[in-house]
Amino acid sequence: MATQIDKEACREAYNDVRDDNTETNWVVFKYDGSMIVPGEQGVDYEDFKRLCTDDARIFAFLRITTGDAMSKRAKFTLITWIGECISGLQRAKVSTDKSLVKEVVQTYAKEFLISDPKELEEDYIREELKKAGGANYDAQAE
Repeated sequence: MATQIDKEACREAYNDVRDDNTETNWVVFKYDGSMIVPGEQGVDYEDFKRLCTDDARIFAFLRITTGDAMSKRAKFTLITWIGECISGLQRAKVSTDKSLVKEVVQTYAKEFLISDPKELEEDYIREELKKAGGANYDAQAE
């Protein structure tokens, strides 16, 4: 059966993360049978990381504050997590199903495909987003 996505519910969760007036910093989109639906949402990055288990395959949309001494700004990222215990067939399905998620999640600075928990370190993600962000004034003396 072909995978489908609950666009309305996923778009609502996506917009919640993008909204400057909410505390929500992340949302995961998960499989419910052959349907992709919004899953958990939260504020703390560590809570998001706990969902990235060996038997999970999820898409996550995150807000991370980056910047330098001159300016702070919210940057967004799309992370596709595929745990080590996911079968080859399910791995392949994730890559094709990602196009459904991208119909909803359209604005982000950088995309990641991650299977190794070490690559989920918040500092690593933040640094990659900072590189994608352009000008960096940290190196200048005050």
